[in-house]
Amino acid sequence: MKKLLFVVAFIMAANLGMAQDAAFKADVEKFIQLAGANAQLDIAKKQVVAMVPADKKDAFSKDFDAILKPIRDKQIAFYLKEFTHDEVKQLVKFYESPLGKKMSEKAVKQAETSVADSQELGMEIQGLMSKYMQ
Repeated sequence: MKKLLFVVAFIMAANLGMAQDAAFKADVEKFIQLAGANAQLDIAKKQVVAMVPADKKDAFSKDFDAILKPIRDKQIAFYLKEFTHDEVKQLVKFYESPLGKKMSEKAVKQAETSVADSQELGMEIQGLMSKYMQ
């Protein structure tokens, strides 16, 4: 009888732990969305999708999202490992505030600027390399 009670208690504790993990993961996903952390990926997708013929955009977009899923999963795993659930809740609260919303809105603009700056830097490095490769 004691073993049965122990097993039941263990199962209940495991279910509670899984529910807490699911809530933590959901809060991390919410934080990532609110923070605009996927802005660069979304910008890259927008640029690439623009080059695809109109009749193939939906299928391409679906395949593109499938390729991005492991990256997004790694982002989630990072926050689950490096932050506590309480810290993530505080981050969500911040990004739901007026200042947090502004920061999130600006993240897209910053990501666009960063992409352009990275491309410019790449061109400069390529020129520098060709200078020294001769």
